[in-house]
Amino acid sequence: MMEQYQVKAAKGLQGVIDVPGDKSISHRAIMLSCLANEPVVIKNFLFSKNCLSTIECFRKLGIVISYSKDSGTVWVAGNGLNGLQEPDDILEAGNSGTTIKLMTGILACQDFFSVITGANDIRQQPVPQIIDPLTKMGAKLYCRAKNRKIPIAVLPVSQLRGADFITDVDSAQVKSTILLAGLYALGPTRVTELHRSRDHTERMLESFGVDIAVNGLTVTLYPPEKLIAPAEIFVPGDISSAAYWIVAASIIPNSCITLTNVGINSTRTGVIDVLRQMGARIEMKNQRFFGHEEVADITVSTAPLHSVVIQKEQISQLIDEIPVLVVAALFAEGTTCIDGVYELHVKDPDRLSTVAGELTKLGAKLIVNEDSFIIEGPQQLVYAVCDSRYDHRIAMAMAIAGLASKGTKIHEAECVQNAYPLFFNHLEKLSV
Repeated sequence: MMEQYQVKAAKGLQGVIDVPGDKSISHRAIMLSCLANEPVVIKNFLFSKNCLSTIECFRKLGIVISYSKDSGTVWVAGNGLNGLQEPDDILEAGNSGTTIKLMTGILACQDFFSVITGANDIRQQPVPQIIDPLTKMGAKLYCRAKNRKIPIAVLPVSQLRGADFITDVDSAQVKSTILLAGLYALGPTRVTELHRSRDHTERMLESFGVDIAVNGLTVTLYPPEKLIAPAEIFVPGDISSAAYWIVAASIIPNSCITLTNVGINSTRTGVIDVLRQMGARIEMKNQRFFGHEEVADITVSTAPLHSVVIQKEQISQLIDEIPVLVVAALFAEGTTCIDGVYELHVKDPDRLSTVAGELTKLGAKLIVNEDSFIIEGPQQLVYAVCDSRYDHRIAMAMAIAGLASKGTKIHEAECVQNAYPLFFNHLEKLSV
């Protein structure tokens, strides 16, 4: 197991890579395929630890799933909406918060008992945002710490009730948890957000024949009799993974790279919009659809970046990219302000404080408030040893910072396996 990784300064980035399959879509493709009656083939699946946790949970629920990592293919033989079986043991989600939340929405509707848990980092994160709405729908859920933290024990129920929800946080995971529970509810389920979050669940549900209506910030799901599975699902490349290379190629001189088959879902391209506002040279070619998701090949070359103000209402569409955008801001001319990032505090580790702390080791000067970053650039970074705190996004952001400056050594670098197993391979492939 790789416990640390030495990043050397790059003279430039050159080449073409296929970024890995989208993590969010890979999770959802497995979940809905397991609830369908027909077999489904999933291609370009992301074989990260987090997505493999979802597969193993459904295997414990009686679903036959096989896969080939070499071909990037998964074969799922679903048992239908009501075909899951009571597990013999606790369902283990590892470090995957997506698995915990979305599977709880599905388990909440079953006529058997189950318990789902995760690794220590996940056990420290609060879960009332999914427990409260599911309980309102009639689910019987019990957690530790006064019903705030996992493990989650799920008692059998005979029927859930459709309901209307107005979320107080812009979270695709919370929205998706409610919608998946709505598959089993009596009557429609509606979710209204303050700002639009990523919509992979809605698109995937539509591809399985579910009646979904989107009206502004409100999504309404009408429960189906069954899921009509597509014979094949192709998972687009993950734009959150692509973001690291887009930033790197923008800030490292003598760079020009192409990223193929990247998903450009309009609820995920906030990072592209922000980087273009900063002056990044980003070109999209060969735009097309894989199912309900749009993809493109993205070419990026070195560009002088300038500061930008990122408003709170933009954050829901680029929350995962904030660590690497902070790195971009360190190399941009002027004062960059990023507002509305309080959600990063409730990650474990506290992603807001950890990003600032690790970049400070590299010589960065940042102002971090409860809900914002302020970065004056450009800055000169130095070599230092950084700790990922077992957060893959922090590990990858520190790698890009080191690549663009004097290098860095990253402890607990193996955490990239949770989301981007080939990250360091691609780093070496692109580096000149």
